[in-house]
Amino acid sequence: MAGKKTFGQRLKEVGPGAVVAAAFIGPGTVTSCFTSGANYGTTLLWAILFSTISVIVMQTMAARLGITTGMGLSEALRTKYAGKKGVLIFLAILVIAAVFIGNVAYETGNITGAVLGAQSLATAFDTSLWKIIFTVILVGVTFYLLWSGSYTKIEKFLTALVVIMGVLFLVCAIVSKPDWGQVLHDLFVPSAPDEDNAWMTIAALMGTTVVPYNIYLHASSAAKKWKNPEEDIPTSNLDSILAIGLGGIISLAIIICASALQGTADTTNGSTMARSLAPLLGPGASVVFGIGLFAAGFSSAITAPLAAAFASSGILGWGSDMKQFRFKLIWIIVLAFGFVAALTLGKSPAEIILFAQAANAFLLPITGILLLIVCNDKNMLGKYKNGVIINILAIIVIGVFLFIAARNATAFVNSAKALIAG
Repeated sequence: MAGKKTFGQRLKEVGPGAVVAAAFIGPGTVTSCFTSGANYGTTLLWAILFSTISVIVMQTMAARLGITTGMGLSEALRTKYAGKKGVLIFLAILVIAAVFIGNVAYETGNITGAVLGAQSLATAFDTSLWKIIFTVILVGVTFYLLWSGSYTKIEKFLTALVVIMGVLFLVCAIVSKPDWGQVLHDLFVPSAPDEDNAWMTIAALMGTTVVPYNIYLHASSAAKKWKNPEEDIPTSNLDSILAIGLGGIISLAIIICASALQGTADTTNGSTMARSLAPLLGPGASVVFGIGLFAAGFSSAITAPLAAAFASSGILGWGSDMKQFRFKLIWIIVLAFGFVAALTLGKSPAEIILFAQAANAFLLPITGILLLIVCNDKNMLGKYKNGVIINILAIIVIGVFLFIAARNATAFVNSAKALIAG
C-alpha cells in the first residue's frame, strides 16, 4: 500500500542525501571550517547552522522535483521552456557557466585536498613526486567509479565515506574539549567581526555548504532512485534530513576542533592543518584529521564531475544515461582539467579552495531562483508543487545569499585579483 512504509524501511532506502553530503563535505568545507575556527574560534558556527537548514530546504525541493517528474533540474528547465529557443540558449549558457565551468575549478580543490590529506599522514611522502603519484592514483580510482556508469555503486561508496568522515571529525571535536556553553551560544546567536576577511569566511562557509551543483545532482539522483511520489517523497525527506544533518554536524565539528588552535594554526594547506593539531591533541588526532581530509577530497572529486555531467547533459537535451559516451565526456573533461590544475597550480591550495567556495555564494541565488520557478510549475509537479511555507523558506534562503554576495563583493574581487596576479 502507498504511504505505508515503516521508519525502518525508509531508513534502508536512504542514499541521494548521502551523495549530496559527500559532495559538500569536501576540501572546501574542511578548509573553510578549519580557517573559520583557527581565526575566529566558534564565533561563526551560526553560519553553518543556517547553511545546513538552507541545504535541507533547497535539496528537498530538488529531490521532490526529481521524484515527481523523473527529471533533473536542467532537464526540467528544458521541458518547461521547450519551443522558446532564446530562453533555452540563455539557460544553457547559464547552467554550463555556473555548473560545468565552476566544477572544473572546484575539482582542482577536491583533488588537491585529497592529496594533501594523504600527504599529511606521512611526512616522508610530502614531496613533489609523491604528490604526482597520489594524484594519479586518486584520479584513476575516480575515473573507474564514474566510468562504470553504476549510480548504485557510486552511491554506496559515497555513503560509506560520509559515515567515515562523520566519525573521524567528531572524534577530533570531542578530543579538543571545547567550552560547550560557548559553542551553544555561538551556534544560535549570529555575530561577525567587522572585517572583509570575516565576511569572505562567512561566504565560504555558506558557499561550501549550500553548493549550487548539488541541486542538479540531487534532483537527478532522486529521479534515478525513486519513482512513486506518494511513497518516496517522505523517504526522500528523511534521507535529506539525516544525511545533510550529518554533513552539518561534520562541519560544526571541524570548526570546534580548529577553535582550540585559534590564532596559532597554519591554514595554508591541509597538510599543515593536520600537523598543527598534533601538539594540542596528540599525533593520533592529526592522523584522524588527515584521513578525514582525504575522504572529503575523494568524495567530492567523484561528485563534482558527476554533477557537471547531469546538469550540462540535461540542459543540452542529451538525457541522463550515465553509460552514454557524451555523458561520460563531460565528466571526463572536468576530471581532466582538475587533474592538470592540481599538478600545475602554484598558489596556496587553501587560497584556491576558499576562493572557489566564496564564488559559490554568488552562484547559489541563480540556481535557487531557477529551482523555485520549476518547483512552482503545477503542470510539471501537479499537487507536489511548492506550498506557501516552502516558498517563503526558499525566498529567505535566496535573499540571505544575495545579501552575503553583495556584502562580500569587494573582498571577493580583491581575492580574485590576488589569485590571478599570483
